[in-house]
Amino acid sequence: MGRANAGKTTVLQRVCNTTDQPEIFDGNGEKVDTGAVQGSLGRGYHNIEDELVFKSNPRYVFHDSCGFEAGSEEEFDKMKKFVTDQAKSTKLEKRIHAIWYCIPLNESHRMVMAAERKFFNECDSGRVPVIVLLTKADTLNLDAVQELMKRGLTVDDAMKEAPEIEKQLQKGYLEKIKGWLNELKFPPQSYVVLTGK
Repeated sequence: MGRANAGKTTVLQRVCNTTDQPEIFDGNGEKVDTGAVQGSLGRGYHNIEDELVFKSNPRYVFHDSCGFEAGSEEEFDKMKKFVTDQAKSTKLEKRIHAIWYCIPLNESHRMVMAAERKFFNECDSGRVPVIVLLTKADTLNLDAVQELMKRGLTVDDAMKEAPEIEKQLQKGYLEKIKGWLNELKFPPQSYVVLTGK
């Protein structure tokens, strides 16, 4: 889950060791014609009930939330019902085992928005762990270099010193996000900063 361009597909590709796009199957196991929905896929839109499977590792089945960050109550309710139903499923192949909620760190001015607050206040995932993946952490390297150059370092020196400042920025953002989300009704069980493309 997560807003458009949060890095969701990239994370899934890394997990499945591929650069290919996933195949999409509807709830009946029928392959979805991705040509017909390609424009929607490019904007990060998926029907949460559809199954995303990568040929490189077909044993993993993923579901991608629709862009409920746009404020659609209908999309949010559909996602919430799916999570609740699948979390309680007695059939192992229908049950969701984890929810990865992607929050990109390259948008520091809008890391936790209304959609995140709504999800963590209203969506009880039961025993299914929700793990916040802080994506695009590598983009903080440029912020670190700029910060060091403001302090008077040359570009070369700033590049050498940037990894330490980058780690400090990541830690600071992680603590901010934890502070915001841990105060909500259904906070995440864990947080992971994703670095290294």
